Amino acid sequence: MIYPHDFEQRIGFAQIRDTVSLLCSTDTGRQHVRDAAFTTDFPTLARILGETAEMRDILTAEGDYPGGHYTDINTFLRRLRIENTYLDPAQLVDLQRALEQIGLLTGFFRRGDERGDATSRLYPLLGERTATVEDFTLLHREIGRLIDPESGLVRDHASPELARLRQAQYEKASQADKRLQAILRQAQAAGWVEAGSEVSVRDGRTVIPVAAVNKRKIKGLVHDESATGRTAYIEPIEVVELNNELRELANEERREIVRILTAFADRLRPELPALLRAGDLLTDLDFIEAKARYAVQTDSGLPELRNEATLHLHQARHPLLEAALKREQKAIVPLDLTLTAEKYILLISGPNAGGKSVCLKTAGLLQYMLQCGWLVPAESDSRMGIFDSLFIDIGDQQSLDNDLSTYSSHLVNMKTVLRSADERSLVLIDEFGSGTEPGTGGAIAEAVLQRLEERHVRGIITTHYANLKYYAAGAAGIANGAMAFDLQNIRPLFRLEMGRPGSSFAFEIARKVGLPEEIVQAAREKIGAAQANAEKHIREAARDKRYWESKRERIRQAEKNIDRTAAQYELQLSEIQTEKAKILNEARAEAERLLGEANRRIERTIREIRESQAERERTREVRGEFDAFRTLIAGSETAALPTSEADDPIARKMKQLREREQRRKERKAQRAAAEETDESTAPEKPAKPKEIEVGFHVRIKGQQAAGEVLALQGSGKATVAFGHVTTVVDKSRLEIVSHAEYKKLQRKSGSSFPMASTAAESYDTSKKRLNFKQQLDIRGMRAAEALQSVEAFVDEAIMLGFPQVTILHGKGTGALKEEVRRYLRTVPLVVSATDEHEEFGGAGITVVRLDVG
Repeated sequence: MIYPHDFEQRIGFAQIRDTVSLLCSTDTGRQHVRDAAFTTDFPTLARILGETAEMRDILTAEGDYPGGHYTDINTFLRRLRIENTYLDPAQLVDLQRALEQIGLLTGFFRRGDERGDATSRLYPLLGERTATVEDFTLLHREIGRLIDPESGLVRDHASPELARLRQAQYEKASQADKRLQAILRQAQAAGWVEAGSEVSVRDGRTVIPVAAVNKRKIKGLVHDESATGRTAYIEPIEVVELNNELRELANEERREIVRILTAFADRLRPELPALLRAGDLLTDLDFIEAKARYAVQTDSGLPELRNEATLHLHQARHPLLEAALKREQKAIVPLDLTLTAEKYILLISGPNAGGKSVCLKTAGLLQYMLQCGWLVPAESDSRMGIFDSLFIDIGDQQSLDNDLSTYSSHLVNMKTVLRSADERSLVLIDEFGSGTEPGTGGAIAEAVLQRLEERHVRGIITTHYANLKYYAAGAAGIANGAMAFDLQNIRPLFRLEMGRPGSSFAFEIARKVGLPEEIVQAAREKIGAAQANAEKHIREAARDKRYWESKRERIRQAEKNIDRTAAQYELQLSEIQTEKAKILNEARAEAERLLGEANRRIERTIREIRESQAERERTREVRGEFDAFRTLIAGSETAALPTSEADDPIARKMKQLREREQRRKERKAQRAAAEETDESTAPEKPAKPKEIEVGFHVRIKGQQAAGEVLALQGSGKATVAFGHVTTVVDKSRLEIVSHAEYKKLQRKSGSSFPMASTAAESYDTSKKRLNFKQQLDIRGMRAAEALQSVEAFVDEAIMLGFPQVTILHGKGTGALKEEVRRYLRTVPLVVSATDEHEEFGGAGITVVRLDVG
């Protein structure tokens, strides 16, 4: 069941149909697009989607696919079912081209893969469509023998009689032309016809243009006159008979052509069923290729298909919205959304114009596209199931004819949903409960939501009502979701965050559009402290989540760098071990060589002592030479073979690497445990005074360095000493720190502020401003090193009061730029981070504007 009747128009699928229709070559293919219907038959849907996915792969990977333009031959082939009917030469030319394309298509899909295995096709589903198509090679040749495809005429030698008739026509026409030219020359010589006049044709007869005053001077038949009546077109009596014979021959030629075409139609008629199946293949492929071309244009793919009511979209995009943003040179924010058997209803809240309705429409459109046989613009790891029914309640459906108000129309939709929806239904409701008094509307909406949960209906619902958010937080089958909002810049981020409710940010948006502050404060007082605190807690939760996500991403990048370094160390260790083995082998070989040399020296020494017959002087010389050689060997062995691991530099290096790797693993485990603790339990915030007073320890929000308040000024500013630096700061930018935390920060050797030096060091702000360079070059640095430099650079710029700095990171792959931008978004005093003007470096330079008061 699809509800309401204009479901396709409400979600935008009607526009997609129109776009795909324009990509078809045939009227039948366009009709297939119009007839494509929502289906719940899982095997059929899997086959349709698989065929479209295979065609998309063909279009992107195969350069020799013989598609692109198809002919609907069935429109004229069906006429052959009637006896004595035939195809005209132009239709036979279309049939010949279609048969040629069919041969190329069947050859393409029947060819084997690279291993030559004919049963293992690259595209099995599309190959299955061509498996039963017959070979029409002989028929293609017969049409080529009858019809000239260039001129579209029946060939002269299609039959002997046709060849004779055309030869006779040629001869008679030549005779008539020669006689007519002779008469024309005579008339021109007599002055009856103007010089330069030529033979023309009127009603299929060759005539001479003669001045009206001279038309009686040439015997013949007047066939026509000019519009002014000054020229008459006369067929001379000498060629009348020749033209009559030519007309008779032309009539005989037409009768012979009809006979030939009728005979060929009789030849085609037994093969008509096979030809009609081939024609259906062409129009089916036309339809499939049009959907595949649209998938290529929208970067769509085939998700993991499941025969259950489930939905998990990863990086999903609304194709119509993405196309509109591309025309404006803007990027779309992809959607991540999940409905499971445990959490089967998603309640989305957040600010107006934050993207709630876009999320709802995107999910509904992609599910409807899928079950109509279209690929969807989402990552391939998305998982999409099959729903038996789709319901949508979006927009204003008030009707004067039916006496329905806006809220009444919503109630009618709810009645239909409650009557028909079950656990295999997907319900999409926008602005749930709106259109009436908030208290009553919220209560009715909560009751309806409770009934939907009890029935395990799958649903995506958007709302601003707080009571629905609270109900969802305690319901087993409902998950809260929020549209992310940049509270610092008061702008929506159009990103769905699962697992928490969203705030409407009504007061912040009201301030941004310029509503008077007294109006905003009065409204805040009217809603009560409980509601204001709830909105405040939601905003704080959103801010904390973004902070932890940013921190988690930085930790992930750091761990990635550490893993890369560890891999390098492992490679070095392997190389060292290989080198050690090589050195030991060489040392052993050298020791064996020295041992052999020593044995030879010993034998020679003994031999010389014996030959010298124990002469005391010669014996002393021989023993001296042997002692020197023994000393040389001992030195070589000591150098070649280390006696212990402590004396072996290679062993020491290996031991250091093992210890370093062990320390890295321990630190990683400690960080993971600490992060889990931070996320599971929110730390209690220390109680702080509401007003800053002289002597309080404070720090600038988002910074680490702490200072002491020296004086307060009437304009809402405070004089603060950060170490040896004294500066004036707006009190709204300061936050109070405890005495223990201040002492802890003072004990640290380093600080996030470069100018917060130790007491032993002096800091000259004026000199530092003169030496400060407002551009930082991080090209060639690793991500971790670059972020450290950027953090120190931005902090120093803030403390020195520079409103704008630039960071030169280069273009490259864009990874370093993205890391820098991600960090800058976490710094509260960063107003914006944008690309430099194109003439000054463009995307290779980030311009950072700072709120320095």
